[in-house]
Amino acid sequence: MHHAGDVGVAGELSALRQEFYRCLTRRADALFELTEAMLCADGPVRSVAELSLAGEHRRGYGSGYAALARGRVDIDRLRTALTAVPLPRAADERLVLAVDVTCWLRPEAHTCSQRILCHTYGRGKDQHIMVPGWPYSVVVALETGRHSWTAPLDAVRLTPGDNAASVTARQIRGVVGRLIAAGHWRPGDPDILLVADAGYDGPRLAHVLADLPITVLVRMRTDRVLHRPVPPQPPGTLGRPRRHGDEFAFGDPNTWGEPDVTIDTTTRLSVPRWSGPGTGCTHG
Repeated sequence: MHHAGDVGVAGELSALRQEFYRCLTRRADALFELTEAMLCADGPVRSVAELSLAGEHRRGYGSGYAALARGRVDIDRLRTALTAVPLPRAADERLVLAVDVTCWLRPEAHTCSQRILCHTYGRGKDQHIMVPGWPYSVVVALETGRHSWTAPLDAVRLTPGDNAASVTARQIRGVVGRLIAAGHWRPGDPDILLVADAGYDGPRLAHVLADLPITVLVRMRTDRVLHRPVPPQPPGTLGRPRRHGDEFAFGDPNTWGEPDVTIDTTTRLSVPRWSGPGTGCTHG
């Protein structure tokens, strides 16, 4: 923790640990050692008492419970510290952010407030079960390549009544603002790419965040149906003008038409193909 002046990754990690310690405004030593023990544990952490057995935790198990009950963390300063460190970038030096919701399932914690029914997968054959828990909206910076390493930048817990799109928009606005303040993006740099899963409203996010230097890329469900632009109305046509053009159904190739652009990319596992017609729709 005392080598922030060193050059390289070790110095960056040391500087981040020092700044994290400064973010702990109450019970700092106990919270810091508790975090160290959790990060260095050999397996899943099931209880606070188990963390007291780790070598990084030099206190009794009671200090861990006291730290969680009475300790305080300056969340805004911690968010700033996470965005101030060097971040991974794509091959074209573009920042790529990903947002998704992960749930901390608490089915037996009946006294915990603000639990929400979380949509879970894989708990039975072809079953999607709703389990009470705490959903968290997490924003990370992605790296190039096939691996699972990410740089966490922000996490917000969704409470009952929250609109996921509104929470995500505020969260992304805050993250992008801190990235710009830290110098990770400057005028003239490529737009920051924001990727999200099919559960997000891509057009709404793009509209709400239109003033930010970001490009929104959202995966779309295979059963979605889009509409092409309304064709010009022939002169002399009576009646109310059409509101939508012809359908573009992802599941019906007969509605796709001829693409204007086709991109083929060879990977180790397959040869994915992306095609885009000139109507603003995409299919692959």
